[in-house]
Amino acid sequence: MRGMLVFMDAEELATRWRERLESWAIPEEIMAKAPVDPWGHSPGRFATRTDWALAAPDDGPTMARLTEALPPGGTLLDVGAGTGAASLPLHERLGELYAVDTSPAMLAELATRADKLGVALTAVEGRWPDVSDQVPMVDATIAAHVVYNVPDLAAFLRALDDRTRGRVVIELPQRHPMSWMAPLWQHFHGIERPVRPIAEDCVALAAALGYAVQVEEREAPLERFSSLEELAASACQRICLDPSLATEVAETALSLGMWPVPKDRWVTLWWE
Repeated sequence: MRGMLVFMDAEELATRWRERLESWAIPEEIMAKAPVDPWGHSPGRFATRTDWALAAPDDGPTMARLTEALPPGGTLLDVGAGTGAASLPLHERLGELYAVDTSPAMLAELATRADKLGVALTAVEGRWPDVSDQVPMVDATIAAHVVYNVPDLAAFLRALDDRTRGRVVIELPQRHPMSWMAPLWQHFHGIERPVRPIAEDCVALAAALGYAVQVEEREAPLERFSSLEELAASACQRICLDPSLATEVAETALSLGMWPVPKDRWVTLWWE
């Protein structure tokens, strides 16, 4: 009976996660006028952050929990790997890295760095858990800053656990990574952006699935933007504005008290 109750709770939480994530969809009439993909990511920007992570390895809870769990010469799975910022800093302990990402350009940047570091890499292009059968059992798994892109979070988490003999580690912002732009959406488009899902929703679902979840939270180690101009350029893309409006966006951000952007809170959760 207890198992049935846990299953029902998890099912309800998974449905809520999906519905809340779907509420972040950009209205069709705004999306149709977007000059570029508002959800797109730059492999170059990600690669720069990976280089920073390699030059000055982070000593926060995510890296600490992974280091504890990964034996020397161990196998690590990085889901939503990007260019390797969450996995390549562990290169001295890695026997083999399995990196999963939907972007071939991201994986190519990761492969270049893995080769320079002498890391044995198996890159898998595709969406998790659709490609989970292409990955063997590993000692530890990391999924960093990816779950807000995952509608079916229960299946995602189960597949992580199924492929991991040791520890699963997940890192995510406390709030949706696009939350900081809510005042700009209201100013330029007159629409309210959602509040949820948040990290606590992911933690609750993982616990309801039966995992003994442990959680740590901290201030993000990185500034979101290095300049107001960088903020404006990013905001133009994300809220579907022409890049020519960057100066107006910057002025608006200043007038709304959005600069400098406060640092995120990052949440690390893990289970064995």
